[in-house]
Formats: sequence, C-alpha cells, structure tokens
Amino acid sequence: MALLNKGPKASIAYHSIFNFLLARAELKKWEIGPKGLGEITNYKLQITNRQNLKTRKIREKISHQKLKIARRAAKLLGKIPTVKMMAVTGALAMKNATAESDIDLMIITKANTLWLTRFFVYLLLRIKNYDIRKPKQKTQKNKLCLNIWIDETALEWEKKDRNIYTAHEIAQTMPLVNKDRTYKRFLQANKWILDYWPKAISDTTILRYNDIAKKKVRKHIISQYPNIIVSIIEKLAFKMQYLYMKPKITREVVTPHKALFHPRNWGKIVLDRLKVCL
Repeated sequence: MALLNKGPKASIAYHSIFNFLLARAELKKWEIGPKGLGEITNYKLQITNRQNLKTRKIREKISHQKLKIARRAAKLLGKIPTVKMMAVTGALAMKNATAESDIDLMIITKANTLWLTRFFVYLLLRIKNYDIRKPKQKTQKNKLCLNIWIDETALEWEKKDRNIYTAHEIAQTMPLVNKDRTYKRFLQANKWILDYWPKAISDTTILRYNDIAKKKVRKHIISQYPNIIVSIIEKLAFKMQYLYMKPKITREVVTPHKALFHPRNWGKIVLDRLKVCL
C-alpha cells in the first residue's frame, strides 16, 4: 500500500473508487488538476492486479450492450423538436457498467420547455415499451434512468455543487443527440471542470467563453423561447408534475428549469472516501 498525494497515483486512486482501471493512455486524459488534488488527502491505493483488468473488460462488453439500448432511445427521442441534447452519464459513459446497472441519461431541452418535453419523452418511451426505472425500484437492470433534466437557460452547474466528482461526471458525458451545438455550449458553460480535470476535454471542444460568445448564446436562447400558448402549457405541465412528485422528494432538485433526481449524494460519498485513509 502506498500513500497517494499527487500525479498519476492520485488519478488512479480516484478511479479505483469506481473499480475502474485506467489504461496507460488514459492517465494523461484524466490527470487531476490543482483544485482536484486539493480534495484528495490521506488516501491509500490498493495495488491493481489482473482481476482489475478482467473486470474492466467484462464491464466494457456489458456497456456496449447497454449503449445499444441508449442509442435506440436517443434515435426515438431525438425526433422531439424540443429535445436539444441527450447524453449517457454515470458508469455507462465510462463503459464501466455492471450487468445489473441501469442506463443513466441526461436531457437538455429547448429554453422554457423542460416539463412539456419531459411529458412527451415519457409518453413516447412508454408507447414504445421501454423499461423506465421508477423511484426506489430495486431492480434496475437495463432500465432507462432519466435523472438529469435541464433547459438551455440552466446549463451552468451551481457553484455549491462543484467538486472533483461533478466535474468528472460532466467531463465523461457521452452525447447521443446534439442539436444546435448544445453539447459544446454545455461544456462552455461549465468550463470550471478544467480546474479539476484540465485534459479531460480537448481544447478544440471547450473554447474560452468570452463576452462575444456569451452574447451569441444569449441571443440564441432568447430566439428559442416558446410562444405564449406553449409557455402557458409549460407552466401547467410543471405544476402537475411537481405536485405528483412533491410527496416523494427528498434531496432531489425540482425547478421550472432544472430537475435532478439523485436521492443519494454521490458527490459527498466520493469526497468522503477521498479524505479517508483506507
């Protein structure tokens, strides 16, 4: 056992939490930045062995099968005009899914149409008989878990939720639907992730978000605002869905522009493990 504090060892330590063995070429991509290193203290790494490599290969094979389901769903949902981006997140985005895991998805919608879009997304998935994970459901194998919803007005992650874990989750996002360069705009809005993982995203993908770029994005978003009738229907859709979910809400975030369904605080769990000597 060796004490880890910086460099490639720290990156290996971070990914070992998820039982994910980094390939040599990935050490550079997932090099931890200064801000990320500040969140890793007193952590010891178990020496990787052949079982780790075997586990990775098995999970890659499993992930390929799950990605086929995700891509079929993306082809279907991409037909909805207000779906601007759909992406795979979580372990599957790293091709590190287990046989029993679900398929985590993030959907970005046109400005001010999140709840109307969400209604049609679920309606379409149910019509096509997709398995959708329900809250507190124990059996999750191959079920679609639509746990991150944001619209174009809320692309930037809140400062209180920024840490090495959320930065990695954003950096590893795998877009399957990408209209109007929404994926690029999402990354631009969250360029703070480079403080934690400076090489995870190529320089050609994240551009410096200058004032001119910001004005263009704002102009684009304003042009995407729905008409009055759609706005009224959107407000009704939010109220109806919120009232249905309200009794079940624990730590989930539910607003007119954002819905994050994460009953467990994985950011805190990961940060606690990085600060505990194992």
